Amino acid sequence: MESNSKFLRSSFLLFQLLALLLPTSLAQNSNVYQEYIGALFKNVKFTDVPINPNVDFRFILAFAIDYTTSTSPPSPTEGQFGIFWDSNNLSPADVAAIKQNNGNVKVALSLGGSTISDNPVLFTASSVDSWVGNAVSSLTSIIQQYNLDGIDVDYEQFQSDPDTFAECIGQLISTLKNSGVISYASIAPFDSADVQSHYQTLWSKYGSVIDFVNFQFYAYDSSTTVSQFLGYYDTQSANYNGGKVLAGFTTGTDRGLTPANGFFDACSSLKSQGKLPGIFAWTADDSAGNGFQYEQQAQDLLAS
Repeated sequence: MESNSKFLRSSFLLFQLLALLLPTSLAQNSNVYQEYIGALFKNVKFTDVPINPNVDFRFILAFAIDYTTSTSPPSPTEGQFGIFWDSNNLSPADVAAIKQNNGNVKVALSLGGSTISDNPVLFTASSVDSWVGNAVSSLTSIIQQYNLDGIDVDYEQFQSDPDTFAECIGQLISTLKNSGVISYASIAPFDSADVQSHYQTLWSKYGSVIDFVNFQFYAYDSSTTVSQFLGYYDTQSANYNGGKVLAGFTTGTDRGLTPANGFFDACSSLKSQGKLPGIFAWTADDSAGNGFQYEQQAQDLLAS
């Protein structure tokens, strides 16, 4: 009996050890693919982009911006958002059609962006309550009009401090989720001290309501190597601890580690380690010229 008891205890301890090790190495891979579309007004449609039926495909309309163009230069509106994507080619009817014809497709909108009419978009809120109230109202209207599923946050320049940004964005996401207006949210930081201070403050307070981190790895230098990219990925995964950090590439420039220079090798390495929750691309607008070959390659990797 004693011998059997020792054997059982040893077996149980071994099982516990395997249970601790295996999920961390296997459970983090997933097949999420996200792509920004509409920001550059190049007449690209949802239907132009190849969609692999075996991935969790999510378009991101870029951008909804809380600025008005009735002033020169455009000025912030305290959370009252308007549509600034190519709505002629990406209309509510287009959203409905792409989702109806592809059961694996969801569509979100992105907030902010870098510029409006060649002027910087600054996150600006004079009052958390006022900004959140206006944002919830204006975005709910747009989201329901377009039958969207989520929001992405891509402010890149700031007039408000990190705590104000964190409270505004965190309360906005929480309210939209709690009311059932959206089912998911992502953020899109990059490696700049000011950007990171704002987004990491947001993450520390409201990381539990943020589903994906579309980290802009293409903001790194164009000389980035595969090994450097993997190091950057580990660093940002630690910065957004517990988050699903998607590997990002751009199709319009040679910034960061490009698909032609090893990006997919890096993704394959991450996948082999169980550390690839998904991939995102900026942007479909720039991909028509290359036949969307990198979109296809990214989705094939995720689906394999």
